[in-house]
Amino acid sequence: MKRQSTRAGLLLIIFLFFIAGGLPAQGIRKAVWAGQFYESDPGRLSLLLDVYLEAAQVSPPSGQVVGIIVPHAGYVYSGQVAAMGYKFIKGLDVDSVVVIGPSHQYGFNGCSIYMKGGFETPLGVTEVDENLARQLAQESGFDYIPEAQAKEHSIEVQIPFIQKTFPKAKIVPVVMGYQTGKTITTLSEALSRVLPGKKALVVASTDMSHFLPRKEANQVDNKTIELIKAFDLQTLMKKVERGENLMCGGGPVLSLMGYAQKMGRPKVSVLSYSDSASSGGPEDRVVGYLAAAIYLDDQSILLDLTEEEKRELLSLARKAIEVYLETGNLLSFEPENPKFRQPAGAFVTIKENQGLRGCIGFAEPILPLAQTIIQAAVYAATQDPRFPPLRKSELPKIEIEISVLGPLQPVANVSEIKVGQHGLIIKLSGRSGLLLPQVATEYQWDRQTFLQELCRKAGLPDNAWKNSQARLLKFEAVVFHE
Repeated sequence: MKRQSTRAGLLLIIFLFFIAGGLPAQGIRKAVWAGQFYESDPGRLSLLLDVYLEAAQVSPPSGQVVGIIVPHAGYVYSGQVAAMGYKFIKGLDVDSVVVIGPSHQYGFNGCSIYMKGGFETPLGVTEVDENLARQLAQESGFDYIPEAQAKEHSIEVQIPFIQKTFPKAKIVPVVMGYQTGKTITTLSEALSRVLPGKKALVVASTDMSHFLPRKEANQVDNKTIELIKAFDLQTLMKKVERGENLMCGGGPVLSLMGYAQKMGRPKVSVLSYSDSASSGGPEDRVVGYLAAAIYLDDQSILLDLTEEEKRELLSLARKAIEVYLETGNLLSFEPENPKFRQPAGAFVTIKENQGLRGCIGFAEPILPLAQTIIQAAVYAATQDPRFPPLRKSELPKIEIEISVLGPLQPVANVSEIKVGQHGLIIKLSGRSGLLLPQVATEYQWDRQTFLQELCRKAGLPDNAWKNSQARLLKFEAVVFHE
C-alpha cells in the first residue's frame, strides 16, 4: 500500500508540473518573453505601442484585407515595422485573428493549434476563439502540441499589438513546425474552408534573412519581397522547402498567400522594410524586417488574360492531348509567364461537329494554371465516362474551349445568381455537381431551370438546392475557344 501511495503521489507531482510549470496545458498561457522582447510594465508597454502606431503612416486598404505579414523580433528592433502592418488594419471590423508563426524552440511535423483558453501579456488576457480553432483543427488535421507553444515568441510578440489594434478580438495561435509544402498547403486549404464568411484576419509572423552582412541581407530581402509582390508561390515554396536563408517564417507567409489566392485575386502592399542595423545592431550580422498587407482587389476577381495568353493556353491544351495520345505521358511544361504559375481552377471542353466530346476540370485552385490546363485537357480527351477515349484521327476535327474559374463563393440567396455570368456547384449527401456559366446561356435556361439541371448533374432531386444541408457555390469564369 505504501509503495502504491508513493507512486500515486509521484504521478500527481508530475501532473502538477505539466500543468503549472513545465509544458503548459491549454488554458491561460502566461507571458514568457515580457521584459525581454517587449516591455513587462503595462503602462510603459501601452505607451510604447501607442507611439509606434501613431508614428505609422499608411494609406487605408483599397480592397478586402486577408492578412498581414509582420516581424517578430524584439520591439526595439522591429516594433515600428510591425506597427505599420497593424496600423494598416486598425479600424477594420474584426472578430478573430489567426496568428501563424514558425517554431523556434521545438521541431515537429505539421502545426500546433492552441484551442482553448487565452494568451496573457502585461496588457491582459486575449481569449482564444475556441470554435474557430476547433474548426481549423478539424479541417487541417492539426492538433495542440504543448512543446511547440510553451516558449514560442513568434506568436507571443504579436498579442500586445492585437490587443491594442482589436481589443475585443479573439485569437487562434498556430505554430508551424517543419515548413514543408504539405504542411503549408494543408493549412492554407483549411483556412480557405473555415474563414470565409467570418470577420477574421490572418497574421503571418516572420523575420527576413538572418545574420548576413547588411548589404547582402538587403539584397536577399529585396529579392524575396519582389517574389512576394509578384505572388510567385512556386519559386518561394521551392526556396522555403530547401531551407534557404530568406525568411524564418516562410511557411506562415506562404500559408497566408495560398489562402488569399483561393479567396480571389490577391494584391500585396509593402508597408515597410528595415533591418536590425538600423536600430543599432551590428552591421555584419543583420536580420531583416518586413511589414506587408495582402488584400483582394474587389474590382478584379478573375484572372486577367490577354488574347495572346488565351491563344497560348489553347495551344498548350491541344499539345497536351497530342503528346498524351502519342506517348501516354503528360506534357512537361515550365511556364515563364507568372500568370500561368498562379494556382487556378479551370475546365477544358472538347467539341466535335458542334457536339460535346468531353469536359473535365478542377474547380479548386490546387495546381498552377498551366498544369491545370494540361491535366484537364488530357482527362477531357481520355477519361470523361460519357465518351470513349479520343482517337488520334479525331484531333483535326475537335475544337477546344477553356474556362478559367474565379474564386468559389457561397450563395446566401439564389437571387444572387446571374444566369450566363455565374457557374454553379452543389454539394449534398456526398454528391456534387458543377455547371459552367456558358451552359445556361447555350441552352437558354432561366435561373430555376439552371438550378434544377445542376441538381440533376449531381444525381440529386430537382429541388435538392432548397435542402438546408445543401452547399451552393457560385463562380465566374473567363471562357475562350479556338
